[in-house]
Amino acid sequence: MSKRVGVVTFPGSLDDGDAARAIRLAGGEAVPLWHADPHLHGVDAVVLPGGFSYGDYLRCGAIARFAPVMESIIEAARAGMPVLGICNGFQILCESHLLPGALIRNDVCRFTCRDQMLRIETSTVWTSAFPPGVEIVIPIKNGEGGYVADEYTLDALEATGRVVARYVGVNPNGSYRGIAGVCNEIGTIVGLMPHPEHAVDLLTGPSSDGLGFFASILQRAVAA
Repeated sequence: MSKRVGVVTFPGSLDDGDAARAIRLAGGEAVPLWHADPHLHGVDAVVLPGGFSYGDYLRCGAIARFAPVMESIIEAARAGMPVLGICNGFQILCESHLLPGALIRNDVCRFTCRDQMLRIETSTVWTSAFPPGVEIVIPIKNGEGGYVADEYTLDALEATGRVVARYVGVNPNGSYRGIAGVCNEIGTIVGLMPHPEHAVDLLTGPSSDGLGFFASILQRAVAA
């Protein structure tokens, strides 16, 4: 029986279909979740996809954080359910205080879209398929992707192994310490600015490296 991974659609989501396809390619069942429906329909994990939820008004992710589905996701995530936030989903996780820090306008003051090399630095439920230290290539596309936090928080993230991924070579958005993704204390909640769902096969992406994020959660679910 395939494991069920929910993919939330907010008004303005762009990558929900891509995330669902990635889950299916990894061997899971993608379950659509609607922003206005608080019911999680028995999913084993959730992906918050990229896009521009609610038009990115106020701040990116600031309105989506109050969607009915997020009330259920926040409660479930705090109880241990795995959640992956990609790009706008990362912003929503920070706005929901499920992850520390914030995402601000790129330091280059323009939207950045490119293939990006990352180094996976921590094993989480979403990255266990990767050996720590491996370098992968997946696309990045954001206008407000600069990860920021105070020095105390950054030091704590580094000391406790909660920096999940770091940019290699070019820092595309001015993220502090080159941070591309972080996780919570137990590695079940991951926020990632680049887009693994756009690198799941060589036909549609620069690599198939991104498939490892979705394979990781499904392998964990099977083991559980």
